Amino acid sequence: MTSSNAARWALLADPEAYGWSQLVSEKRAVWDGIKNARAQQNLRHCKVGDLALIYHTAPDKAILGTARVVREAFPDPTAPERAVIEIEPIAPLPRPLTLAEMKADSMLSQMSFVKMPRVAVQPVTADQWERVIELSGA
Repeated sequence: MTSSNAARWALLADPEAYGWSQLVSEKRAVWDGIKNARAQQNLRHCKVGDLALIYHTAPDKAILGTARVVREAFPDPTAPERAVIEIEPIAPLPRPLTLAEMKADSMLSQMSFVKMPRVAVQPVTADQWERVIELSGA
């Protein structure tokens, strides 16, 4: 998929505004609309080749697929004080992994976005990434 040196992220998406199916359809997207200061800081650390879990917020509350960063942080054309990245989908999970399942799992319940769901870009450890893939049936 990519080198083991790649960072891993959770990108939270409002499926009514922009979701997994639209990303798959468009094949590449500017990941924008991130206003939270902590999320902006995380976004600025994303590098080309980093991996991302795409998590739908309500009503789905589930991870639907994986993506890759294809362009690292650059100024948002509509709000230059904010950063954006470009991503492309890699693959859907065999089945969505729900927030309830993550909260019930001892490793995934420690994921930062499970604990702080309002921060739209958060780091994921390699072990957490592998556990998500495992639990989704891949």
